[in-house]
Amino acid sequence: MKENYMPLDEALKVISKDRERTNIMRKYEQKTIAYLVQYVPSFISSNMLTGIGLVGNLILGLSFVLGAYYSPYFLLIGIFGSIVNWYGDSLDGRLAYFRKKSRKWYGFCLDITIDLIGITAIGVGFIVYLGKELGLIGYSFIVMYAMAMIITLLRYKVTDKYSIDSGLLGPTEVRIVICLALVLEVIFNGTFLYFAIISTLILLFSNIKDIMSLLKLADIRDIQEHENTDKSI
Repeated sequence: MKENYMPLDEALKVISKDRERTNIMRKYEQKTIAYLVQYVPSFISSNMLTGIGLVGNLILGLSFVLGAYYSPYFLLIGIFGSIVNWYGDSLDGRLAYFRKKSRKWYGFCLDITIDLIGITAIGVGFIVYLGKELGLIGYSFIVMYAMAMIITLLRYKVTDKYSIDSGLLGPTEVRIVICLALVLEVIFNGTFLYFAIISTLILLFSNIKDIMSLLKLADIRDIQEHENTDKSI
């Protein structure tokens, strides 16, 4: 049974009030989250969901290690890990808002920390799967993804708006692409190398674009603050 039933549209407003999404899947994803938070058992807390999300990323990272040492078919476990990660990572903060138990700053710090641990685990899996000779690609992926997370924090500081998306792409779209890449690697062994290179380059160019945009916004904010200071004197 639902713990706290409310119409879907109302639940959608509750879970979306502090975050603006721009990703392609936002319409369907947000409705799904608004539906699912009403079915989360009362003994499961937001922190537990954050932990579940981390477990999902650890499973994904482990799938690369197993795929490297045993069989590429183990990569398919990573799809399950991605689903687990989506569930935990997408519902943790939204559940807190739905239950009116949000801890904005605590949750923000915890989420960023756990995400960094999770992406590091995935990156290590990349390095192991690609091998010693191509490990630099896996390392580059970690650096670029970590940079994307830093940009998210900078955007929050400069604009006072927290967004986890970069234009039309968000974490959900990234998970879907990774899952497709895993399936292709199982069918056509060796294709994951190209995925790793392409995804790293996309992150690189996306980060450069976002940084340039942020610098412009930061410059505008500096000018506005100086003007306000001059007027107050």
